[in-house]
Amino acid sequence: MQKSNQGSLLVVDDDKQVCQAMADYLRSLGHRTETAFTCLDAIERMGEFPFQVVLCDVCLPDADGFHLLQWAVEHAPNTDVILITGYGTIESAVEAIRMGAFDYLTKPVIDAELNLSIQRALSQRKIVDENRNLRAQLDDRHGLKNIVGRDYKMLRLFDLVESVADTRTTILILGESGTGKTLTARAIHQLSGRRDQPFVEVSCGALPDSLLESELFGHVAGAFTGASHDKVGKFLQADGGTIFLDEIATASPSLQVKLLRVLQDREFEPVGGNKTHKVDVRLILATNRDLEEMVRQGEFREDLYYRINVITVTQPPLRERIGDILLLTDHFLAHFNGQTGKKIEGFNEEALGALRRYSWPGNVRELVNVIERCVVLSKGPLITLAELPDAVRREDLARTDLSPCGPGANLKSALALPERQIILDALGAHGWGRQETAKALGINRTTLYKKMKKYGIEFEQQMV
Repeated sequence: MQKSNQGSLLVVDDDKQVCQAMADYLRSLGHRTETAFTCLDAIERMGEFPFQVVLCDVCLPDADGFHLLQWAVEHAPNTDVILITGYGTIESAVEAIRMGAFDYLTKPVIDAELNLSIQRALSQRKIVDENRNLRAQLDDRHGLKNIVGRDYKMLRLFDLVESVADTRTTILILGESGTGKTLTARAIHQLSGRRDQPFVEVSCGALPDSLLESELFGHVAGAFTGASHDKVGKFLQADGGTIFLDEIATASPSLQVKLLRVLQDREFEPVGGNKTHKVDVRLILATNRDLEEMVRQGEFREDLYYRINVITVTQPPLRERIGDILLLTDHFLAHFNGQTGKKIEGFNEEALGALRRYSWPGNVRELVNVIERCVVLSKGPLITLAELPDAVRREDLARTDLSPCGPGANLKSALALPERQIILDALGAHGWGRQETAKALGINRTTLYKKMKKYGIEFEQQMV
């Protein structure tokens, strides 16, 4: 036998004997039950404690049950109200439900009927609470706060995402592989009004062109060899929600034509079919390629490029946000400590310095892998330089190698690399404000300009 849900209830009736009898019965079922004999008393109790269900007689000495119902809808929306009356009519029942009552019972109330109504209310409340918790978990997992960063470029990205998320505008996300373009796409969806609708992700580079078209638009039976039945494509699956097309630069010319039509008219035909489907989807696209250069080379349609290049979000590579290294290592260290049950406190100064100096060709994805590896292999409370991957240690050794300072070495060239890095770090720390950077470095702005030019540090490229 399934165990009944137990909840916190308030019984409201001006007949004290009836009220106490009903409360005693509900307590015998395991419910936490209180009583009130007037509408005003009930409202005061509801203001003090969040009852899950209120059972209220319609006829009360100071105000009727409909007055309490209206107050509950406005001030206690998480409380279900069940109205009880000795003079029930179809019209009053319809009015009660229209106003927001969970149920409407007539006296004499049968115990089984009362219990069933309460159980339905508690079960529905449980489902609502579970949905609320699941939505909160989705926000934690896919929301904007899941993207870690305090660098000014990341803050600018957050501002842009929040500005455009709740629109239908097509968004193009640019950035190197591993910078977190998928995380940003999910955050945009989660911040939008489509958050309760599907988020469908398609990696355009993972499928050959013939299969990709079928994957996106679906196909009808007999469209090609092996098509034994109709298939619903990703665009139809995403109807009402968001579709994220990653690696869009790999799309073939014929597929680009179809995509252009979907962007313009929100309609398409499945492969081998004649029926036109109309969809309401929000498109987010991403690439690590230079689409503008591809257009010049004739590898990407110019009309499609201008159609998708409405709002551009640029994910900065990790090497351009060195100030976020410590923040990211702490974040992922806590994550993998939780997964493995370890209690590693962090990286020692030598290891942390190597992480800051590393170029991170694989960006944040590579950093995640490095931290997971270190957590799994580390024996002590602090991760040391020796426990970092060979690639990180080799690059760090090359950067800090003092061999050029031996006999016949050029001191100027030996000092160039650390000076360039110091300038980059200072620029990043001051939001690439050259006046503030020069002041922090103790040099004038003209000298900073010359050194930036000398070391190939171009402000315009960093701001892309």
